[in-house]
Amino acid sequence: MSRQLKRDEVSKDLTWDLTLIYKSDEEQEKEVTKLNNDLEEIKKLSGTFKKSASSLLNALKVQEEFERRLELAYVYSHLKADQDTANSTYQAMYAKTVNVYVKYGEITAPFVPEMLSIDKQTLESFFEENEELRRYEHFFERLLSKKKFILSDKEEALLAGAQEILSSPADIASKLSNADLKHGEVTLEDGSKQRLTNGLYAQLLESDNRALRKEAYEMMYTTFGNLKNTFASTLSTTVKNHNFQAKVRGYNSARHASLSENFVPEEVYDTLVNVINNNLTLFQRYLNLRKKSLKLEKMYMYDVYTPMIGKAPISYTIEQAKEITLKALAPLGEEYVNLLKRAFDERWIDWTENEGKRSGAYSSGVYDSAPYILMNWHDSVDQLYTLVHELGHSMHSYYTHKNQSHTYGSYPIFLAEIASTTNENLLTEYLLKTETNPEVRKYVLNHYLDGVKGTVFRQTQFAEFEHFIHEQDALGVPLTHDFLTEEYKKLNAKYYASVEQDDYISKEWSRIPHFYYNYYVFQYATGFSAASALASRILSGNKEYVDKYFGFLKAGISDYPINVMKEAGVDMTKADYIENTIKIFEERLDELEKLLG
Repeated sequence: MSRQLKRDEVSKDLTWDLTLIYKSDEEQEKEVTKLNNDLEEIKKLSGTFKKSASSLLNALKVQEEFERRLELAYVYSHLKADQDTANSTYQAMYAKTVNVYVKYGEITAPFVPEMLSIDKQTLESFFEENEELRRYEHFFERLLSKKKFILSDKEEALLAGAQEILSSPADIASKLSNADLKHGEVTLEDGSKQRLTNGLYAQLLESDNRALRKEAYEMMYTTFGNLKNTFASTLSTTVKNHNFQAKVRGYNSARHASLSENFVPEEVYDTLVNVINNNLTLFQRYLNLRKKSLKLEKMYMYDVYTPMIGKAPISYTIEQAKEITLKALAPLGEEYVNLLKRAFDERWIDWTENEGKRSGAYSSGVYDSAPYILMNWHDSVDQLYTLVHELGHSMHSYYTHKNQSHTYGSYPIFLAEIASTTNENLLTEYLLKTETNPEVRKYVLNHYLDGVKGTVFRQTQFAEFEHFIHEQDALGVPLTHDFLTEEYKKLNAKYYASVEQDDYISKEWSRIPHFYYNYYVFQYATGFSAASALASRILSGNKEYVDKYFGFLKAGISDYPINVMKEAGVDMTKADYIENTIKIFEERLDELEKLLG
């Protein structure tokens, strides 16, 4: 029986180099202690924001310097904690760092109301008086637009102090799912046995061995089902938290609060759901092609991930993936490619799965750190796509950090999935142009269609469910396990009408971490659709379009996200960018149908 490697058994060159942040754990711990002591200096800023232009500028600069230090301490601790979630030393380091964040939040909670108490005329005179202060104009413009949702100093302090408690259900669900929840062993194709993990599960669902897919699928949901009431409680409490905070601040709903944070109109959300619901017939056509291609009398949910043409005719090692990534993203220019090489050479990526490592993949970094990437690599086409996806996030972070001040040196969640999926679209085009083997071409087309299924249709399904449960909780409906399971089963049946429904898939809501993220998932679908449009522009060969794309990468929050995308060439207030994605989906579905006869 094969086993997972322990963290200290993983080859150094396959791990991220966190010494780029701190030379040692002790250095991070000393900094956290110093940050904790320096909170006294932050307290002294209270009451200084509106004294004068120079006093306001000083307060903003002191805050910024402290935040940059705290961010570095935080990212180091969370990356260390995620590389082995069972390592109590790093879990404690992370907890101590978060504790400083909570204290900082409590201390600075009154600062926003204080800044909002500066009348417009006085603020304008400050800008006239101090040229350096002018760079904060857009910051104050954004701040003032949310004035009516800001509470009193005391109320803001109370909410800030409660954040660690209010967010604990999501943390509990994550710990259960990634560290404490133990699945049984599955029999692999070579006859060996291995304990099922989240990473292995995703791999096995792509297997051409149907019995193996079914075994992994049933085992996964049986295990989650054993804790059904616990996960219902953590999700229900999280939803209540979202609704509570929206209500006390005066928002119309949790969705209104979440989207307002990024200055995104709610119609964008509704437009997505409407367009996708209007095209579910096309989605059924895709599912029926899958059913016919796999020669299935009945198709189940464990059949919707394996390639239609059977086992992948291609797979990629880490080194091969690096090489293809550089070629596929070459249309973005030499500077971009050189930055990708830095990511590989300077060990910004933690590549392989190890015992206790957080599942999945992500990009994470702060203003003064490298934009690190966590992977759980298995040689496959999917992992190649995951790599270019996360690199898209990391390059977006890098360009934003290098071209904006700390004040504007982040990008809103609404834009977060666009650079990543632009990279995916560029990879698809590269593979379709360079792979001459018809079987490989079929596979790439299949992979693209599966990508739209997973990123556009599936994430819209999640978005629809997420909004529904928030609305139901707001109406006073208890989000019990039975209720969540029954409603999720109905929604899944609507999206997957061509697939047999069973009791296993009705528990899927319990293992989706994004339901704890407060209206995050819809942005995968809108982001993919916007990225499809941007990739087409980049591949047109028009340098102006590439330059506009880099304008998007560098913009941060120096402008509102809808405006940033309009400058890049995509108007996300309209439905056409989503409809164009559906059109490409249909064209590639047509092509695959012909190739499959």
